[in-house]
Amino acid sequence: MMWNDRTRLLFGAENITRLAASHVLVVGLGGVGAMAAEQLARAGIGQMTIADADTIEPTNINRQLPAMRSTIEQKKVDVMANRLRDIQPDMDLVVLDEYLRDQRMIEVLETPFDYVVDAIDTLAPKAYLIYHSLKNGYPVVSSMGSGGKMDPSGVRVADISKTHHCQLARMVRKRLYKLGVRKGVRAVYSPEEVDKNAIVVEQGLNKASNVGTISYMPAIFGCFCASEVILNLTKKPT
Repeated sequence: MMWNDRTRLLFGAENITRLAASHVLVVGLGGVGAMAAEQLARAGIGQMTIADADTIEPTNINRQLPAMRSTIEQKKVDVMANRLRDIQPDMDLVVLDEYLRDQRMIEVLETPFDYVVDAIDTLAPKAYLIYHSLKNGYPVVSSMGSGGKMDPSGVRVADISKTHHCQLARMVRKRLYKLGVRKGVRAVYSPEEVDKNAIVVEQGLNKASNVGTISYMPAIFGCFCASEVILNLTKKPT
């Protein structure tokens, strides 16, 4: 039997071919992006570009796919590249060990993509990626905040304009409005209220606070992102 026979049984041979011919960009390989990338690889996406410059830290172990005791201090992008190639050796994988921002992001987006997965947790490059992806005509699914959320049944997907009770989504909408974008982005989010006691103000390199996170929520957000890509590329109803 072929490794993707179960997928073919569900989606059909034509869609297997369509997935194999698709190129997806995944930016950010933390709890959300790494899970999204893996599910895309297991579904048979034929070409993928992954981008992240983070190094795995002990605090990543509670929620991030590439984070294990054996991978601490290794690059997330390298760990995920090895994992993805082990899952699907024939996939054309482009590995970018860098934070995409400013002109470099525009350069990367010159490559034609069939879908873009935004799993960035820093506001400015997140909005910039969404804006320039849309400008190039690429469909985008963007992950909002999974931190502070505990109820998996509350996770949903909607146009960015329809998101509510999510602080990150509110800030992303505000940035996009200034760029003239009010809709057209699929957003994975949860309106679940975040306990203020789960937030610690801590000025860091890329963020101003840390939010408590449970193992399964970023993974669920990542699976929702992957499902948006797969179902839309195969024209399955969502």
